Parts: sequence; structure tokens; C-alpha cells
Amino acid sequence: MTADSPRIWVLASHNEGKLRELNQLFAGLPVALRTAAELRLAEPEETGATFEDNARLKAAAASSATGLPALADDSGVEVLALGGEPGIHTGRWAGPDRDFDIARRRVQERLVEMGPDVSRRATYVCVLCVAWPDGRTRVFRGDTHGVLVWPIRGDLGHGFEPMFLPDGYAITYGEMLPEHRSRVNARAQAIRKLRDSLFARRIMAGT
Repeated sequence: MTADSPRIWVLASHNEGKLRELNQLFAGLPVALRTAAELRLAEPEETGATFEDNARLKAAAASSATGLPALADDSGVEVLALGGEPGIHTGRWAGPDRDFDIARRRVQERLVEMGPDVSRRATYVCVLCVAWPDGRTRVFRGDTHGVLVWPIRGDLGHGFEPMFLPDGYAITYGEMLPEHRSRVNARAQAIRKLRDSLFARRIMAGT
């Protein structure tokens, strides 16, 4: 491998949409991502108690299975009035078919049950973990704060994005163009921390 050759990292995900977003965020870095689906890796059960636990679990499993550095993402929405739920269980709220229309409606129904004055404050969380074959791991977290709106707005996002109105914006993540959303959301924050921590010297040197 030459100095200019990209390093192969495994993206511990079977989600092609996530791969597209992360490839945009990794632009300019000496890394080429290959998905767990491409490498036919099984998805480990997410048994952690935090986003950090689950991201670390997924990254370590992918790195151990391939002998390559691996990147994993665990993300979700924490709703203040629901004690932080759905949180790490965001996917479970979507049911076995991962239907986020169901998940969004469940959250809305819970908030309605709590009365008209209930807080609709929420935090979008994204935790990235890089794991290496020698067992090392590094974790990077991004958080964006906002409110949940109903009815949902926009069809450009997924998950809770059409329901999430970030502070300082008049449109939801579901109404933002993907290239704009990927610069301001929680995943973008986490990626910036990763870039600054692992690649800052290379970027500043122009290599």
C-alpha cells in the first residue's frame, strides 16, 4: 500500500443510506468504506445499555471478523418527556419491520396522552466508534437539540428526521436536502470530532 492508497475500513452496517451519508462525510480522508453487507458479516445483537456500548460492540465485532479497522454508528432520539426514550431502543419502537411511521406515531401518541402542555424537547444522538484489530477503540459523540413536530414534515429524511425540528432552523431534518442535513446533524458533529482526532495532522499537511 502506498502513502496515497486509501485504508480499507469496514462500516459495521447493512444500511446503504448510511454508507452514502458517511462516504460524503469522509470525503477527502484516506479511507475507503466497505459495508458489513458487502463482506457478508452478521449483525451482532445490540445488548448495550448506551449508544456508546452498542457502537463499540458493533465496531469490535466487525474488526475482529475481518482483521480491518471498523466503524460503527449507533443513533437515536431521546425525548425529554419520555425519560430519554426511545433512545437506544429507537429501532424497537419501529417494530420487527423497522417501520418508522409506526415509531413516530407511537411517540406522538405517548406525548398526546401526557397532555397539551407536555414538553416536546428532544435530542438526536449519534455515536461513532472506530475499532482496530488489536482491540483499541475510540468513540465520538454528536448531539443536536430540538423539538418534535406533528404532523411530520418532509420526505427527504428517514427515521425520526421528518419529526425533528432542530434548534435554530425553520425546517425539519426531513425537509432539508441530504447534502445540507449531513453537514448539520448529530452524525456530522461526530464525524468532525473523528476527523479532528484521527486525521487532523494529515489534513493540515495536505496529504
